[in-house]
Amino acid sequence: MRNSRPQGRNHAEIVQSVVSSPRAAGQAGFAASWRRSMIHHKLDPAVHKAGERLSASEVALRREAAGLLLQVATPVLDRLARAACEAGCAVFLSDAEGFVLDERMREGDRTAFHGSNLAPGSDWSEGREGTNGIGTCLAEGRAVTVWRDQHFRANNTGLTCMGAPVFGAQGELAGVIDVSSAREDMTEGYARLVGLTVQDAASRIESDLFRASFEGARILSTGGAEDGPQGVMLLALDRDDLVIGATRAARRHLGLEEAQIGRLPANDLFGARSETGQGALAEAQRAEMARALARSGGNVSAAARDLGIGRATFYRKAKALGLSV
Repeated sequence: MRNSRPQGRNHAEIVQSVVSSPRAAGQAGFAASWRRSMIHHKLDPAVHKAGERLSASEVALRREAAGLLLQVATPVLDRLARAACEAGCAVFLSDAEGFVLDERMREGDRTAFHGSNLAPGSDWSEGREGTNGIGTCLAEGRAVTVWRDQHFRANNTGLTCMGAPVFGAQGELAGVIDVSSAREDMTEGYARLVGLTVQDAASRIESDLFRASFEGARILSTGGAEDGPQGVMLLALDRDDLVIGATRAARRHLGLEEAQIGRLPANDLFGARSETGQGALAEAQRAEMARALARSGGNVSAAARDLGIGRATFYRKAKALGLSV
């Protein structure tokens, strides 16, 4: 819908025509979200509701509930903000219901973003604001860039919002990182670049959140890389090589079901896929052990502690995998 608004028609009229016309709906990038916003959530794109926010105590309760997410996300958001804020953007972190928990912005931009109700305690779910970078990201479980008049509400069309979902340690939606801009000179190419940076930050948080949630377990990268095109690919293994945790992408890639968590040996998980699967597991385990040895400077006892296994077990696995120690 970018730069395609006919003269004499306002944004609300365009949204209504797209929602009511199957042909128009097929040509609009966010038609499904617009339809959800209008038909399911009963929102009116022309109605501007005053910015309502949770009280300070309510925000504090939500932040407490998301304590580990906030703890893990803070350094990543700080790094992201150092680049984004210099470009006039603001960085936000929401919970899984679309409530903003944290923000990063330059002081001179605060009035603009808070005036658009992008602030801690504000509700940016689709059910509240219609199509937007936080709510639509949550509704569709994928990264989105919502360009100005792709927003559902007319009063949000001054924003360009780039959101990426963060999935929790059990594969559930934990929240969204959103970078928003109120600048009129934001280009489509730059928005795509920012969007990729936001996705990278979300993946970093997801990986760190998974590791923090399974502290003491061995973390195994699957699918050839920790952060591949499919998403963050990590398994958590206990001392007996049982899979006790898996990221959303790893569950999908390996066909791992919730009922198998805590009961399935890693060898069975990989071996069931193909004859080469066992080799893939061995290669991944060997790589993890080699990295642990490198981190410890070749100290086997320290490497074993890093992986959460005994020194004798480390030697036994190293011998079986052909790893020199």
